[in-house]
Amino acid sequence: MEVVQVLRMNGGLGETSYANNSLVQRKVISMTKPITEEAITQVYRSVDGISNRFCIAELGCSSGPNTLAVAAELITTVHQLSRSHGRQLPEFQILLNDLPGNDFNSIFHSLLPQFRAQLDQQMGSKSAPCFVYGVPGSFYGRLFAANSLHFVHSSYSLMWLSKVPEGVEKWNKEEIYIGSKSPAPAINVYYSQFRVDFHTFLKCRSEEVVGGGAMVLTILGRKSDNAAASKECCYIWELLALSLKEMVSEGAIDEEKLHSFNIPQYMPSPAEVRRSVEEEGSFAISRLDTSEIRWADCGSSCGGKDVAKCMRSVAEPMLVEHFGETIIDELFGKYERSLTDCMSKEEMKFINVTVSLIRRG
Repeated sequence: MEVVQVLRMNGGLGETSYANNSLVQRKVISMTKPITEEAITQVYRSVDGISNRFCIAELGCSSGPNTLAVAAELITTVHQLSRSHGRQLPEFQILLNDLPGNDFNSIFHSLLPQFRAQLDQQMGSKSAPCFVYGVPGSFYGRLFAANSLHFVHSSYSLMWLSKVPEGVEKWNKEEIYIGSKSPAPAINVYYSQFRVDFHTFLKCRSEEVVGGGAMVLTILGRKSDNAAASKECCYIWELLALSLKEMVSEGAIDEEKLHSFNIPQYMPSPAEVRRSVEEEGSFAISRLDTSEIRWADCGSSCGGKDVAKCMRSVAEPMLVEHFGETIIDELFGKYERSLTDCMSKEEMKFINVTVSLIRRG
C-alpha cells in the first residue's frame, strides 16, 4: 500500500464524507483551544517581525468545517493581542497542507469564501490581508521555505505513518492494526516506524519554523506507556477487523487479502512523544497533556451509527484500494452493529495526546 496515494479522507459533501462526519475532531480542536491560544500568545510576544507578517501552517488539514477553524481562532487571538499592545495588525499567510489526494477543490470553492466572510464580519474594516495557500505533500518531508513559519498546528494527523511498517504482515495476520492478538514483534515495528516518522517530522519542521516559533500537535494516542495493544487505543480497529473476519467466513473476502491488510497508524503515549522530541532536540516542550473524548461524541445520536460513519469517512479510501468497493456497505453495516453492541455495554473513549512545542534558538 502506497500511503501517499491512498491515505485521504472521503471528500465532497455526501453522507459518508469527512466534511459531514468530523464532529469529534471539531470537539477535540475546541478542547485544545486554550493550549493553542497560550502558544500563539507566547509567539506573538517573543518573535521579532510578527507585526509585519504572521505565517500559520495547518498540517493534515483535510476538507471540511475544521480545515480553517484553527486559523480563524488564531487570527482573532492575534487581532486581540495587536490591539492590546497597540501594534499594527500583521498580514497573515495560512498554509493548508495535506496529501495530494485531499479534496483541496472543496476548500477553495466552498470553505474559503465562508472563512473570508467570517473574518470580515468579526473584524470589519480592521481586518488585515489574509492569504491562503494549498500545499499538497507529505509532512514527513520539507514543505515550506526555511525559517518561514511562526506557528504550526496539526490535529488527528500525526498518528498516521508514512508507510505500513516493514515485515508487519508476517507477524500480524490476526489483526489489521495493533490488537489483543498482536505479538511483540508486530508492536515493535509499529513503534519503530512511528519513531522514525516523528523524528523526520520534527527535523523538517525545525528547518521551517523560526526560532521562538511554536507547534501545537494533537495526536490520537493512549495514556499508558506500556500498553500499545490496550483497548483504549486499539479497540476501534479491532471491531473493524472482526467485521472483516466475518466477511471472510462468509466467503465475501479472501483470507489472504485480509492477512495482507494493515492500517498505517500508531497511537503513541505521552512518554513516547516526549522521548522523540527530546531525542530530536530542536524543540522544547512547553506542555504535554492528555484528554479524553467519548466515541459517542462522533454525532448527535451518540450511537454506533455515527461512529461507523466517522470511521468510514476516514478509512474507506484505504479499504476500497485493498478490498474493492463492493464490500464497503456490507462491511460498515456489520461494523455499525458491533459498535452499537460495544457501546451499549461500556463507555468507550478516544485518548488525545497534545504537545505544545517551542523552537529552540
